[in-house]
Amino acid sequence: MKRFRVTLLVVCLLLGWLGFNDLSLYLRNGTPQSIDIEDLSIHGAPREWLEISGGYQDLLQAINMSGTMEIGSFLVPLKSSADSDELLVWFETRDPQIISALKTYYFKIDSDDDRTKFLSENQELFLGRRDLTGMTVSNLVADSNKNKLEELLTEMGIPVSERIIFISEGKTPKTLRAIFFVAMALLGLGKLFSDLLRKPASTAATEK
Repeated sequence: MKRFRVTLLVVCLLLGWLGFNDLSLYLRNGTPQSIDIEDLSIHGAPREWLEISGGYQDLLQAINMSGTMEIGSFLVPLKSSADSDELLVWFETRDPQIISALKTYYFKIDSDDDRTKFLSENQELFLGRRDLTGMTVSNLVADSNKNKLEELLTEMGIPVSERIIFISEGKTPKTLRAIFFVAMALLGLGKLFSDLLRKPASTAATEK
């Protein structure tokens, strides 16, 4: 019985911690913070939920995040200009148009001439302007994911700066999940303390 209570306490504390993180994230990010790509590259992210303008995506340097033919997302650099060599901002995207174009370019076209033609026909998509909204989260889980993404870039021979920023396109604060976690944690703690208060002191002493 004591072991069950300890387990319940640990689960409640974990849910409470997760819920608190999600709630604090939402309170800091009621709406996305608008920022220009140059300001983001120079000064870093002012908040986690960002609306980035003025960027240029470079699909020719996009990285398949799965490493297999079952492609679900790409990591794409977002630059301050189409010809910039500075790769400080990267966004994870599941945009069907981007995934389809990159699959065609790398896997469905056999000759270099056909690739050149395809690139010319889709120049705006491969090297065009892109404004996007997404999140970069600074917590333990996100830091772990960031380390994995940095390792992925290093494996591809791409220099990784301390100022590098990763954005998950389309991601938003999870308010409903935060409320659920906090509610479950409070319910669990309430039941735990209620059981302890109802238990006779003599029985509690016997269990010890």
